[in-house]
Amino acid sequence: MASAKEIRGQIKATQNTSKITKAMEMVAASKMRKAQDAVANSRAYADGINTVIANLMQAHPEYKHVFLQPRDEVKRVAYIVISSDKGLCGGLNTNLFKETLVSIKAVQENAEVEVLTIGRRAGLFMKRIAPLVASAEDISDSPHFSEIVGVVDLAIQKFVDGEYDEVRLVFNTFVNTMTQKPTEVKLLPCPEPEAKDRQGYWDYLYEPDSKMVLDGLLTRYIEAIVYQAVLDNKACEQSARMVAMKSATDNAKEIISDLQITYNKARQAAITQELAEISAGAAAA
Repeated sequence: MASAKEIRGQIKATQNTSKITKAMEMVAASKMRKAQDAVANSRAYADGINTVIANLMQAHPEYKHVFLQPRDEVKRVAYIVISSDKGLCGGLNTNLFKETLVSIKAVQENAEVEVLTIGRRAGLFMKRIAPLVASAEDISDSPHFSEIVGVVDLAIQKFVDGEYDEVRLVFNTFVNTMTQKPTEVKLLPCPEPEAKDRQGYWDYLYEPDSKMVLDGLLTRYIEAIVYQAVLDNKACEQSARMVAMKSATDNAKEIISDLQITYNKARQAAITQELAEISAGAAAA
């Protein structure tokens, strides 16, 4: 059994760790609320442009945009993988990477795969799986689109140039504080809408012309999807970190309780031994 002094040192060290994890839990909780507000505030724009694109894909425009045309043969697929920059967020990134790895291996049976990442953790992991074309790191807690625009524009340009036949987006979707769901969506070409409410031939009126309008609109649509995914993933990161730090704090309290019991036993044993030595000395005298 360790000495009482050593056990006191262990208790002190664990108490200090508990204070740190408690502080990190409170910081993550505050950031999580801000991240959730950011997701909610951007949802209206994302929903609005999704509705326009869904209607557009049910129309019959004279100009067929490249984003709306599936390739006859898929030879090269790009994955945009979004993760956190930092750790200490439980299994958030690990679960995402597992799902992504399964998807990539299935695609690699018939096509080449390249990866673009947003978040340092994704870059460190994915470069061992497939060629890493571009990455964006050190994303702020309140992300701005300018932080990821390089990755998004590169993926769009390579698709337009024919270097990519398909672009997929992988990220964590915020369900609730305790649940974050790995999600994969096809980014390009734009997937068909689930429901087709309008029948017959119809189209929008474009000004100045359909090509200019669709070029701008569909680019903004792709950018909005990726930006919304970054906001979602940031909310997932903060909630997962809050839960992980709470669990660490609770575990530290249990360890302190166990160490306190061990300390009391060690102290009692030392007192008993001291009394026995005093009694033995008195008897010898």
